[in-house]
Amino acid sequence: MLNFLNNIGPTELILLAVILIALFGAKAFTSLGKTAGESLKEVKNIKRSFNDAVEDKEPEKDKKEVSK
Repeated sequence: MLNFLNNIGPTELILLAVILIALFGAKAFTSLGKTAGESLKEVKNIKRSFNDAVEDKEPEKDKKEVSK
């Protein structure tokens, strides 16, 4: 369905950015980028905390099995 996204090159991305700036203004465009960056940062933090929680639980299981 979204296979056409694989064919987008740098020229098309620049053209798309220019059109978005012309339609919505530079302020809205930069605000959108900032919000997207903050969201990505939050997702990475959640992923890291989830992985830490999973890794902390695994050694406890190993300790219980060893003590039996």
